[in-house]
Amino acid sequence: MTEEAAVTGSASQPADLAAGWEALNLTDDIRRVLDRAPSVAFARSIEELCDLACGNRDTQEWTVRYALPDGREVVEATVVRVKNGIAANYVEAYMRRRDPDCMFIGDAKPSDKRRFADRFGRPFAGVRAETFDWLAGQDLAVFAFEVGHEGVGGDALAVCPANAGFFAFGLGLLQGVVDPRAIGRAFRPSTVILVAPPFRHTHFDGKQVVVHNRDEMHEIFAYNLYPGPSAKKGVYGALIHQGADEGW
Repeated sequence: MTEEAAVTGSASQPADLAAGWEALNLTDDIRRVLDRAPSVAFARSIEELCDLACGNRDTQEWTVRYALPDGREVVEATVVRVKNGIAANYVEAYMRRRDPDCMFIGDAKPSDKRRFADRFGRPFAGVRAETFDWLAGQDLAVFAFEVGHEGVGGDALAVCPANAGFFAFGLGLLQGVVDPRAIGRAFRPSTVILVAPPFRHTHFDGKQVVVHNRDEMHEIFAYNLYPGPSAKKGVYGALIHQGADEGW
């Protein structure tokens, strides 16, 4: 039996995944998103993220789909539980590998990478605000991790729509998962990944786009669900930026 969730639907979440982000040191923008969201599943382990990958731990198959404002519906991926974990299939062949030209800089700080405004002809601030508004209307899956080796790159947070839990699970496998209650210090994220898949279709003509915005903190906006540009290259880029700032 296949469970499906549209952007207006709610992924059924494990009962023990209570919200746990309230005591974290978050920016006002991110706190407003989490305050407004219909539900927030805060995962503290890779096992809890695995539970969310197909909507909930009892569901074997899941379709990641989104309703767009123009009435279209897009299916991004199908997800199935298998013997050794989770198998995800991107229905578009284009989404099965990283687009090498998908990263843009949304701020005015020094960079040798292409600016969002130069590519799309408008400042990133408007799209950033739209992204926060969209996320605030979704059931969310959130988890904490550390950038780079323990004690080196700083704290980070991932904010994903809950119906794309497989992406959060894959990110957790790549970067690890931290329980902020168990690290023996205040959790202070300097990096955040924010995932908004429908924007690939509504704003970017179906293309993979990842935007780095480094004003108040290092925000990585992932407008697609392939992990290469954001969960891998994006986090590595945040680590390089931090190293350059701190003179490693």
